[in-house]
Amino acid sequence: MTNSRLNIKVDEFLSKSKKWKNEYEKLRNIVLDCELTEEYKWMHPCYTLHNKNIVLIHGFKDYCALLFHKGALLKDTNGILIQQTENVQAARQIRFTNVEEIVEMESILKAYINEAIEVEKAGLEVKLKETKEYTIPEEFQHKLDEIPALKTAFEALTPGRQRAYIYNFSQPKQSKTRVSRVEKYMQQILDGKGLDD
Repeated sequence: MTNSRLNIKVDEFLSKSKKWKNEYEKLRNIVLDCELTEEYKWMHPCYTLHNKNIVLIHGFKDYCALLFHKGALLKDTNGILIQQTENVQAARQIRFTNVEEIVEMESILKAYINEAIEVEKAGLEVKLKETKEYTIPEEFQHKLDEIPALKTAFEALTPGRQRAYIYNFSQPKQSKTRVSRVEKYMQQILDGKGLDD
């Protein structure tokens, strides 16, 4: 690994890291051995091939992880890839709780990274579910049927914004809470805005 391949923003990220510093540094060395370009995206070290995201290093309270952007396409011969939530379609993680785990898995991690590189070189894409494949909560469907302008505005939103609303409206267990959420965001939908706009 040559110093010219190191990204100064990643250096800064590592210098400020407290909880996972040793783990991040080991993961960084492993990824850089696989000849990827080091970048800093979404406030984390991200490694790319021809400007395409391959793998990201990130940490949480209980673990740090390598996140493979197209992990759903990897064979996962060791059964170690984790889907963060049921709504994550493409990305998969390999999680760690200490640097020793990373050291023990180094050759496996390099194999997964190299497979991810081959997936990208082959131009493979994860087939994402279309918005129409998601179940729209009954409470929201009633409003869409009741108010044609709401339906038109919702259908004009980008697929990602539509999914964000569907997910948000589906989360509460009680119908009255789902109704409350729908009512809270109706004007925002009518204004052509996404959940977080």
